Amino acid sequence: MSAMHLASIFFTMILVNNYVLVQFLGICPFLGVSKKLDSAVGMSLAVTFVMVLATAATWPIQMFLLTPESGAWDMGYLQTIVFILIIAVLVQLLESILKKYIPALYKSLGVYLPLITTNCTILGVTILNIDNGYDFLESIVCAAGAGLGFLLAMVLFSGVRRKVEEAMTPKCFEGLPITLVAAAITALSFMGFGGIVESIFGA
Repeated sequence: MSAMHLASIFFTMILVNNYVLVQFLGICPFLGVSKKLDSAVGMSLAVTFVMVLATAATWPIQMFLLTPESGAWDMGYLQTIVFILIIAVLVQLLESILKKYIPALYKSLGVYLPLITTNCTILGVTILNIDNGYDFLESIVCAAGAGLGFLLAMVLFSGVRRKVEEAMTPKCFEGLPITLVAAAITALSFMGFGGIVESIFGA
């Protein structure tokens, strides 16, 4: 496995297959926590942390317990339930750590912190790593890239929302409508990255 291949996976997840702006997963925290930059960064780092740990935990469970190569049994139908339980445990652990050591961030994230459990971005990464046939290292790299892609989307949209709030907006577009329009335009901008990673890394 070459470093170029891993780099291709990493940057593809950040730019070309961004889970928020391209695959439209994790929209709830994307819209809910992107009003302030510090909250957006804090949420993104928390999601990235859970994403990487969840991948590290779910990949071996899938390969050695649910669907072992020996074919002795096949419990793949339990994948979603098992993965959600693992993610829930990791989120509870993260919540306890933030509450004890970073109470300011814990309060700023509010209800969105426990909602990481149901964040389809994390579940999507863990399942798609298996579906794409990635090995353990490729899965970790993919999860890290997806997490940083989530961070990039949150930070960019936080800046966009600040500019939108400062601008004169027609009354019919005030509030959620202009936010959704801004999100759509931000997502369209990522279409320009299509083919760039492939041309650089030869993927």
